[in-house]
Amino acid sequence: MSGEQNPASKPTPVQDIQGDGRWMSLHHRFVADSKDKEPEVVFIGDSLVQLMHQCEVRPISLLLPHPGLPSLTHLDQTSGQAVYGVPEITSGSSQHPEFQFKIWRELFSPLHALNFGIGGDGTQHVLWRLENGELEHIRPKIVVVWVGTNNHGHTAEQVAGGIKAIVQLVNQRQPQARVVVLGLLPRGQHPNPLREKNRRVNELVRAALAGYPRAHFLDADPGFVHSDGTISHHDMYDYLHLSRLGYTPVCRALHSLLLRLLAQDQGQGVPLPEPTL
Repeated sequence: MSGEQNPASKPTPVQDIQGDGRWMSLHHRFVADSKDKEPEVVFIGDSLVQLMHQCEVRPISLLLPHPGLPSLTHLDQTSGQAVYGVPEITSGSSQHPEFQFKIWRELFSPLHALNFGIGGDGTQHVLWRLENGELEHIRPKIVVVWVGTNNHGHTAEQVAGGIKAIVQLVNQRQPQARVVVLGLLPRGQHPNPLREKNRRVNELVRAALAGYPRAHFLDADPGFVHSDGTISHHDMYDYLHLSRLGYTPVCRALHSLLLRLLAQDQGQGVPLPEPTL
């Protein structure tokens, strides 16, 4: 299906329904921010990318259930918004802030990463942003793409085509860069058609990327769906967006892959086995 026939691969700006111009303002900010930066890694996508920049997580060893640990995330009962406050972990009267760290600062800031995530974006919106300046002033070594779950009204084949179009555009504009595509996550507390759609998108994208030697697919799901078919609010606070607990295994696996790719390009000969979560 050509880009003209596939709405998911046709570059399209977000319609400013609310009338405040925020989406375009964010795009212009990203373009401006890139002019004086030299990132090794650029992240682009929807809210799952955007929230990486704000989320705080703990090391995996501290994520085991323990009656003395506070909740990892919660919803404000008034606003309905997720609260990303830093939990206090105490031993007697002593606090242990070393048990807490911000995922972006600890994992991705050392890679001089830029975050170009905008909540609600679909593949067509990311394509428009990339075609309109967000790749013009930088030469990253890796571009991380995580988008597609917001492509409502598009088939799995169309969404996969949109993601493939993004990879092709990055290859054209930034031929030196590798592209890492994160797979779409399951969504919804209970089994639903969107889970199957996202699974099919991942299947199609993984197959498509086999033809791109500098593109890599990372299955971002560490097993969020339980044996009874449900997803826990501890992993996805609204059954779509990740909590701190949910981000931890995803970002650690991604970070590990990024380090291996960067080391390989620096000639250190680090092998690249299939990443696991």
